[in-house]
Amino acid sequence: MAAIASADHVQRKYGHVLALSDVTFELQKGVTGLLGANGAGKTTLISLLLGVLRPDAGKLEVLGMDPLKAGYKLRQRIGYAPEDDRFPPDVKASELVRHFAEMRGIPHRSAVVRASEVLFEVGLGEERFRPIGTMSTGQRQRVKLAQALVHDPELVLLDEPTNGLDPIQRDDMLALVRRIGTDLGFTVLISSHLLGEVEQVSDYVVMLEGGKVARSGSVKSLLGGETPLVVEVVQGARRLAGVLASKGFAATAKDDLRLTVPASTDGVHDAVMAGVVELDLELRRMEQGAATLGDLFDLDEAPAR
Repeated sequence: MAAIASADHVQRKYGHVLALSDVTFELQKGVTGLLGANGAGKTTLISLLLGVLRPDAGKLEVLGMDPLKAGYKLRQRIGYAPEDDRFPPDVKASELVRHFAEMRGIPHRSAVVRASEVLFEVGLGEERFRPIGTMSTGQRQRVKLAQALVHDPELVLLDEPTNGLDPIQRDDMLALVRRIGTDLGFTVLISSHLLGEVEQVSDYVVMLEGGKVARSGSVKSLLGGETPLVVEVVQGARRLAGVLASKGFAATAKDDLRLTVPASTDGVHDAVMAGVVELDLELRRMEQGAATLGDLFDLDEAPAR
């Protein structure tokens, strides 16, 4: 299957700061989560895919084109919802989305119809004639999504689309993104620093860490189909992980309360209990739990870029 987009040893600097270093991956059809802590280079990578930034080294290809050379021709085939919204507050949602449709080459009358259709698709049918400044944060996020979809793009780039949303609004937005990528058939790249969001909606993951690709591939292959043993203690998970590691068990402690270890390892249950007794720890729970991306990745907060 031909890749929708690809990066080959891409590098990007801001002065002396290396934002992206030797980034290589392929973007396939479906929903891909671009995962990384704040400052990992997610927004920089999206800007490179759009052709608004120039890579300092390496090669990028999007929809068979070089983003820098294709410019506006490529961006007509891409839908983009930025992290921030700076839409004029006195403009109605329908007028704004219609304007973006016309900017992408859709005739006025068709743009009016298409704007209404896509606002209905994102759940703003009743609110489409409201000024954007009177809308809630969740509604404004949906307007951003609508303008990204209005011209039926071949690739949709969503930069932190759940920013500012409460838990219920976040779940609704993620369900909408998932439906866009499955029922409506759009190819979506969704940027997020939250593991749970990416796992909830994505078929594939590109994990950025320190400006590099730490891991990439399908969520299914990354999780490997193995269900880990989850161990919770009142305190001392890191010490317990160290004891287990000294005995040959691949234990991972995300904090001092919880660790995971491959459940398929022979003698793992006895080893955990022996370690708990040896360290005089208070065991709260030990059971096989579903493997998650959180068992693979540990995101540390960093200054945003």
